[in-house]
Amino acid sequence: MSWFLNSWTFLLTLALVSQVCGYSYLMVLHTASKSHHVVGEALAKGLTAAGHEVTLISPFPQKKPVKNLIDVDTPNTIKVMGVYKARILQNAQKPLVIRYPYMHGMGLDLTEALLVAPEVQELLGQNRTFDAVICETFMNDAHYGFAEHFGAPLITLSTLGATGWTSDLVGTPSPPSYVPHSLLPFDDHMDFWQRAQNLGFQAYEYIYQNWVNLPRQEALYRKYFPSNKQDFYEMRRGTSLVLLNTHVSLSNPRPYSPNMIEVGGMHVNRNDPKPLPVDIREFIEGAEHGVIYFSLGSNLKSKDLPEEKRRAIVETLRGLKYRVLWKYEEEDFADKPANVFVSKWFPQDDILAHENVIAFITHGGLLSTMETIYHGKPVVGIPFFGDQFMNMARAEQSGYGITVRYGQLTAPLFRSAIDRITGDPSYLQRVKVMSSQFRDQKETPLERAIYWVEHVARQKGAKYLRSASQDLSFVEYHNLDVLAAFFTVLSLVLVLFVLLVRFVALKVKGCTAKSSKHKIN
Repeated sequence: MSWFLNSWTFLLTLALVSQVCGYSYLMVLHTASKSHHVVGEALAKGLTAAGHEVTLISPFPQKKPVKNLIDVDTPNTIKVMGVYKARILQNAQKPLVIRYPYMHGMGLDLTEALLVAPEVQELLGQNRTFDAVICETFMNDAHYGFAEHFGAPLITLSTLGATGWTSDLVGTPSPPSYVPHSLLPFDDHMDFWQRAQNLGFQAYEYIYQNWVNLPRQEALYRKYFPSNKQDFYEMRRGTSLVLLNTHVSLSNPRPYSPNMIEVGGMHVNRNDPKPLPVDIREFIEGAEHGVIYFSLGSNLKSKDLPEEKRRAIVETLRGLKYRVLWKYEEEDFADKPANVFVSKWFPQDDILAHENVIAFITHGGLLSTMETIYHGKPVVGIPFFGDQFMNMARAEQSGYGITVRYGQLTAPLFRSAIDRITGDPSYLQRVKVMSSQFRDQKETPLERAIYWVEHVARQKGAKYLRSASQDLSFVEYHNLDVLAAFFTVLSLVLVLFVLLVRFVALKVKGCTAKSSKHKIN
């Protein structure tokens, strides 16, 4: 009996200890873009599965309750995002220097829309703390104020890779000589003109960020977090950890600060794919020559394409021997080809995992890029905005994809790209190699992300990871004061040397003149 009671006491103690050890996190996902949300949601569910509690601020609450996951709904951000989504095709034709301020305008509107949401205001009014605040970083710096408000270290999650608005949070260097900007279609081996463009755009971004965007974000920070004591810029530089949704096998080797960690692919299903719906599975498995999957992502609707472009796509798909799964937002339309299956939504990850799917026609989004590489499918890309141009440029340079520019999209050009990607085995061979590299990791990206989030909570912000560069001004960081002093001293030495040489020359000349005069006399 004593043994039985002791056993139960031990189990009860163990259960209580496990509950005490669990952390409470606040996660802020503001973009109202499903593709961005998928990344953060994967981390949120991973943390709850590890025994932690997550309060999730987002416009996409769970359809079914998840244990230890508490939703704070912000439906108003979807309305704001909808305004900008409606202009995607229009803005895709504009130069990047014009699109860039537009992007930050969207970020500013989304930032305030989340902060004014009644559910968020109610949360801010609660007298509580969190062990860490995990905030998506996408042109929303004012949201970092949640961390100090709730007495927690700040962790940011970039649903892209390292960008101009993430690297400076932890002092990660981004040499423009070989680190291309995420919005430019370059790789890490740039020629002179590409390096010039890269340097020029990074300078433009630095000026816009520091003179226009960040002051606007600071105003929102002061408005919605009036009790915070930290200076806005000091708060940004105090970021404990940055998680990046990328992996070196998908991008280019580059330097990172110790507290900037790659966790790309958290959302990819690494276990057995889920069973496909019967109609989709039968469509795929009944394809004699294979299936091509076609999706332009969650932000752009294929049905909204101009009639000329839509007709070119339909004409191309009709002439293929392959079957096509097309994410199209109308269940049927008059000129739908017989070999095409349309749906408003497809289980993309599970479809790409099917062996009968031979290629992917994509917009070039980062999540789609990860999934297609993981499952080893070559791509034809039609990029529209953001990092899609860089992702597709890298696909071409890596040898597993072909880009079709939206402005140049015609039926012959589109058909040619599809024929090349499906007919040339080198594209498939190359993506299989990249798939092997991406899969070859000592732990899953989600396991790595959970470890580092827990580490920051355990180490109360892990300040020992903070780079000293965060304490330097722009002048000090680039040694401009040292260089100015060096060249000043060097210039003085040169001037003194010239004066000395001139003085000696005059003396020699004077002595020579006196000697000549003496000889004449």
